[in-house]
Amino acid sequence: MATTAEKPKAKRTAKKAEALAPEHKLRIRVRAYEHKILDLSVKQIMDTAARFDAKVVGPVPLPTEIKRWTVNRSTFVHKDAREQFEMRIHKRLIDIMNPTPKVIEALTNLSLPSGVTIDVKMV
Repeated sequence: MATTAEKPKAKRTAKKAEALAPEHKLRIRVRAYEHKILDLSVKQIMDTAARFDAKVVGPVPLPTEIKRWTVNRSTFVHKDAREQFEMRIHKRLIDIMNPTPKVIEALTNLSLPSGVTIDVKMV
């Protein structure tokens, strides 16, 4: 016969087991040179995930990566005359919690515009 002191322990261990259950995440990093195209792509990904009732966290805007170059205008003289160029890479992060195979299949069949790079990891 179980005493009253043992019953709450059983409930606590069951809650801990649920909390320690592995939670799978599909982490999607989207990168593009133009932020408008990037935002449209992210919206398309989120709509696809929402269609299959997946829990979506994001989009989280990551810091914009800026690459800069300085080039001499002249090849031989006028070394003080220089041009500066920069390239901005905009990034977003989307997490999909406990994705089903249907969600993963729908995301793989998604056609996104050119110039958008996607990195997908299962965490």
